[in-house]
Amino acid sequence: MKRIVLIRHAKSSWSDPALDDVERPLNKRGRLASPLMGAWLVELGITPDIVWLSPSTRTRETWRRMRETAGGPEGQVHKALYMADPDTMLNILRSSGDGDTVALVGHQPGMGAMARKLSNGKISTTCARAFNHYPSAAVAVLEAEVGKWSGVKFGGCSFKHFAAPKDLV
Repeated sequence: MKRIVLIRHAKSSWSDPALDDVERPLNKRGRLASPLMGAWLVELGITPDIVWLSPSTRTRETWRRMRETAGGPEGQVHKALYMADPDTMLNILRSSGDGDTVALVGHQPGMGAMARKLSNGKISTTCARAFNHYPSAAVAVLEAEVGKWSGVKFGGCSFKHFAAPKDLV
């Protein structure tokens, strides 16, 4: 079995209009939400073996702060994750090699679309929210009954968990 963790970056700052989008950091709310979501992963007993990061400052900072409570690797920047569509994310997952749990830290609308496309359609109402609105710092967990990452496919995963920061406070 393989586990997929889809993480949308936490709330970012728009305070400096001169910054390129890729350079925007987290704002105060995002800095507080990230470790909270990391603690939620700990409660679920989930620690990623591999973490792929969009090159944006806000995704890298989100994972760095989540990792303070969740543990796991530093993460590897994958340029293609910046504003990636589900097909791109699936290709990244399929190239993940070893490890049973892979996290993708990226952006909307890609995260919501990826959760929807991976899901086999059998989801709880709590998890279904991910399809309509995937808030900042939200995390979805899906499982695929495959032996290798190359076997992960759209429609072939079970949706297990979904939460956003406001669900936990």
